[in-house]
Amino acid sequence: MTPGSGLQAGLKNRHLSMIAIGGVIGAGLFVGSSSGIATAGPGILLSYALVGTLVVLVMRMLGEMSAANPTSGSFSAHADRALGRWAGFSIGWLYWFFWVVVLAVEATAGAGILHGWIPAVPQWGWALIVMAVLTATNLVSVGSYGEFEFWFAGIKVVAIGAFIVIGALAVFGVLPGVHSDKAGLSNLTAHGGFLPHGPGAILTGVLLVVFSFMGSEIATLAAGESEDPQRAVTKSTNSIIWRIGVFYLGSILVVVSLLPWNDPSIAKDGSYVAALGSLGIPHADQIMQFIVLTSVLSCLNSGLYTASRMAFSLGERGDAPKAFARTNGRGVPMAAILASVAFGFLAVFFNYAYPKTVFLFLVNSSGAVALFVWLVICFSQLRMRKIIQREAPEKLVVKMWLYPYLTWATAALIVFVLGYMLTDTKGESSGRVTVLLSLGVAAIVIIIAFLKEKLLANRTAPAVEPVASGQEDPEKVTTA
Repeated sequence: MTPGSGLQAGLKNRHLSMIAIGGVIGAGLFVGSSSGIATAGPGILLSYALVGTLVVLVMRMLGEMSAANPTSGSFSAHADRALGRWAGFSIGWLYWFFWVVVLAVEATAGAGILHGWIPAVPQWGWALIVMAVLTATNLVSVGSYGEFEFWFAGIKVVAIGAFIVIGALAVFGVLPGVHSDKAGLSNLTAHGGFLPHGPGAILTGVLLVVFSFMGSEIATLAAGESEDPQRAVTKSTNSIIWRIGVFYLGSILVVVSLLPWNDPSIAKDGSYVAALGSLGIPHADQIMQFIVLTSVLSCLNSGLYTASRMAFSLGERGDAPKAFARTNGRGVPMAAILASVAFGFLAVFFNYAYPKTVFLFLVNSSGAVALFVWLVICFSQLRMRKIIQREAPEKLVVKMWLYPYLTWATAALIVFVLGYMLTDTKGESSGRVTVLLSLGVAAIVIIIAFLKEKLLANRTAPAVEPVASGQEDPEKVTTA
């Protein structure tokens, strides 16, 4: 392939399979689940089930569109065609913004763990190192990204699978050599009931866990660089139910069964570390730190890949600098990668220099983008189904269930969650602050999109020559 001729199909089927499985296991599952458990008790399972159902439905819609038209732009490209250029432009840039901020968050989290192990290297130094290494990985080839992600995701999958098996054996009292006085299914109801803070805590829990699901859609972006895009998307879409059921609901069920939801160790050490520690497993905290580090690096690796491919797609459609759409001889969009990581480095700097001002603004103003993306996917699918049925019905190999009723119900649920976030007013990163700032940034991007369309229309409009005095307008001349 010659330079500038586009992306290459460098991802193997095993890469796509593991990216699809691992993409749904975010670092937020390990890090953020303790706050959800403290808020909703065992009822956090219903919060995860509710958000998981939402993700399954959204992924089904995205799978329908992406199986019919696999592209590196995924939902942004679909929105471009279904809703208009302004929609593809807006959601593409918002999604890119979300992931470059995530780069800084994950780099800082990973640097914190590495600094704890090797304090001789300052935390900012570790952030620089991990960003540089994974940037180099993405610059080599898409295959190197896929290989790194295969192993990162593989470690996550094996670790969480082992956790579920060991924890389940302990809960039922059949784990050899281990006896825990706290473990048992009775923990689900024995400490203030299944919903110790009332039913309303389920929705509060939703706000805490919804963002840990972001990343499920990465497989549809990566499918455009796979050996068999349609097969990869179909397989990923069909397996999303069991992946969420096992990795999220299964592991959280084990945690709240091994320990009472209000055990102080959950808030102190984190839910998974506390659960392992309750079984007397040696070095449980270090084992979990390694797993969390792997998840962070995986998220960082995929975040850089995702942001660069979205930038590439925007460049292809003329919504970003044309340089973003150029690739080298290995099919790597170098300009898109370097631009994405440059903003990521800038965000890391803001995190260390202005953590309570500039960086807090970046995090809050990108926080609700996940829900915006899901909402756009819903409206895009409503239009794209009709387009696909009219133009190429044989490409409908994945179909959204109960179309269009379930699509509308999903969109309504997303709007409800956004509305409920506005009632959360606690703290500098409250739901209300996140939604309002994210809406503000989205409004700015949409205005830019419409201005760009108007400017483009003015440039391409044919010039009308003025009619000279004494001459007839040629459009008004008729033949006998």
